[in-house]
Amino acid sequence: MTGTPLRVGLVGYGLAGSVFHAPLIAATEGLALDTVVTSNPERQQQARAEFPDVRLAASPDELFDRAAELDLIVIASPNKTHVPLAATALKAGLPVVVDKPVAGTAAEARELAALAEERGLLLSVFQNRRWDNDFLTLRKLLSEGELGDVLRFESRFERWRPQLKGGWRESGDPAEIGGLLYDLGSHVVDQALALFGPAASVYAESDIRRPGAEADDDTFIAITHTGGVRSHLYVSATTAQLGPRFRVLGSAAGYVKYGLDPQEAALRDGLRPGPGWGVEPESQWGRVGAGGPPSGGESPVTGGGRPEPTLPGDYPAYYAAVAKALLEGGPNPVTALEAAAALDVLEAARRSAREKVTVTL
Repeated sequence: MTGTPLRVGLVGYGLAGSVFHAPLIAATEGLALDTVVTSNPERQQQARAEFPDVRLAASPDELFDRAAELDLIVIASPNKTHVPLAATALKAGLPVVVDKPVAGTAAEARELAALAEERGLLLSVFQNRRWDNDFLTLRKLLSEGELGDVLRFESRFERWRPQLKGGWRESGDPAEIGGLLYDLGSHVVDQALALFGPAASVYAESDIRRPGAEADDDTFIAITHTGGVRSHLYVSATTAQLGPRFRVLGSAAGYVKYGLDPQEAALRDGLRPGPGWGVEPESQWGRVGAGGPPSGGESPVTGGGRPEPTLPGDYPAYYAAVAKALLEGGPNPVTALEAAAALDVLEAARRSAREKVTVTL
């Protein structure tokens, strides 16, 4: 890519904006972080300290007043603002990247997708965990047929946070679209659908475990895919002993992987994409195999299977694909319609947990 980089306006400079979007945008050839929108003086100072040339805006309205000076809007503000801000940006003639979840409902996501198509503009959803190291490694194993026919996919995004942190993510107000089902659940559901295709039915259990909590903090989702694979997905803030990140059981072998992709921790620590980015130590590699004799079997902990080198995680690939889509007509890395399919599952999970039924899609 050559020529003048695309000027990016970033709305929101909390966790998503400052830790994920701003550093990844700045590291992407063909993109330039032009403006950060935040009314918080401390966050304004933080943005200016890391990106001395960045312009600041106190409100989205201030940003949209000079829409003609920008080429892409990235929305990393609270969930309830995603739909109205994305719609405003599209109506202003600007392509949009929206953090997940793109909307509170699948219907809203499809309305945004229709608006983007009508305007001939890119609308992409930041499902960055499609570029996690374990996800990339599993996708490689599946493409090579290492596991045979997958029977069950177990995915866990678990944390031990017995004390509430506060903020909109833990709010019980439905308008805030908080809780783990829509936060971490957006990731694990998107990964399951990307790997194993559409959902045929959904069953879920969702609980509020912590004293004083208002939104779900311990949720299980079971998806039966149209192709027959069963996905068992766990998201929790109350897990005192963490399970494997992935446990994938196939007709020929299984893959078990512990530990989170290192990219978020690296970004939080102020590290930036470069040589060696996304690489994890051999001690963290997962294992592939079929265990021992039928009477017993081996687990990864007791040496079952062979170590499987983990591919490097690659969050920068998302924004590289966005730049390529805008500058060269490449494919949208994550479409709003894909995000809508995940929201279909999340809505079905919420209904399943509330009514104690299995929901057919």
